[in-house]
Amino acid sequence: MTIRRVTADDRLTTSFPLAAYAFESSPLGAARLDEFRDYLPYQQGNRTLIAEEGGATLAAVSAIPMRQNLRGAVLPMAGVAGVATHPLARRQGHVRTLLHQLLDDVREEGHTLSALYPFRPSFYARFGYVGLPKPRRVTFAPAHLGSLLRVDLPGEVSWERIGAGYPAWRAFTERHLQERHGFSIFPDYRAVGMRDRDEYWLVTARVGGEVTGAVTYRIDGHGGTLHGNEMLCVDPLARTLLLQFFARHVDQIERVSVQVPPDELPELWLTDLDVHVEARTAVPASSAPMARLLAMDALRGLPAGPGRVRVELTGDRWLAGTHLLDGTTGALELVDDTTARTPTATLTAAGLSALAYGVLDPTELPLRGLGEVPADAAAELRGIFPRRVPYLFADF
Repeated sequence: MTIRRVTADDRLTTSFPLAAYAFESSPLGAARLDEFRDYLPYQQGNRTLIAEEGGATLAAVSAIPMRQNLRGAVLPMAGVAGVATHPLARRQGHVRTLLHQLLDDVREEGHTLSALYPFRPSFYARFGYVGLPKPRRVTFAPAHLGSLLRVDLPGEVSWERIGAGYPAWRAFTERHLQERHGFSIFPDYRAVGMRDRDEYWLVTARVGGEVTGAVTYRIDGHGGTLHGNEMLCVDPLARTLLLQFFARHVDQIERVSVQVPPDELPELWLTDLDVHVEARTAVPASSAPMARLLAMDALRGLPAGPGRVRVELTGDRWLAGTHLLDGTTGALELVDDTTARTPTATLTAAGLSALAYGVLDPTELPLRGLGEVPADAAAELRGIFPRRVPYLFADF
């Protein structure tokens, strides 16, 4: 078996067919196979590795060079995608081998974070990934928003096809990248696929000429459903402007379904709002995202609360050793130190990643097999890494 990187047209006969078999209905028709070539421009900067033997592709993995906000710092993040194995080559360790090589490569290129959407979370937990919260899907009838139609709100709403409004949408996601913990976006060559396909409407809320809220959507038919993608808002006014827009569809559609961040509380949007909120996970089709640190450098200079603790990192290919974490200045400092008389915790890579992303309390780590954390070390780690709710946003 050999491992090699594939680019451009090589993907048409190697990684694309495997991914299609793994994630689409099959067997594919000739028309679908012809569509593969249309995807090439949106893959151009990906790092794609395949395992092959005798000219046959056994497995494939890809990494998308992205950016992600970690506690206020925007860092290079490798989005792992397209993980697939030939049905006759499964359970033979090919994906494990490819993932090790892929993460070695992207780490060497400077990616200090990685995220993915797993087919089975327990599989990726072995690679140091930890779960992130899943966005909520909110469903409600526009008739229940009727009270908003009588409210005179400051600001305005604009409506256009995403093909025309893409620059405003892209700029708005860039703003969220700078401001929102966990937020990630695609590189330009991948992101423009939404513009080029032009399959959605875009509605934007503006106050004082500045975009403060936006959502892309489509409608499946008269009396049907308005299917919204991610609804992004910087404040309650922006959200209310978008909801007011949905309310105007009361005589056209039966329901609105839209995705919101995991820390959103739709049940509190309006009094007497009949709303269904769901975040369902299921293997293999609907797992929550996962992420991990690939390098300790991701932590340097992060905003941090007061705390000082020594961590011993064990059992990981990319994170190992002993480091003193010091957040007493408000910016996290890392010192290679094995002698400091400070509380000590022994953590796995997933344990440290869970703290950095803010998804677990230090006392939860031993319960999950992610480390040994004495009470004094837990107090220091809790101070350094206050709980946060990350929102990955990009779906890949």
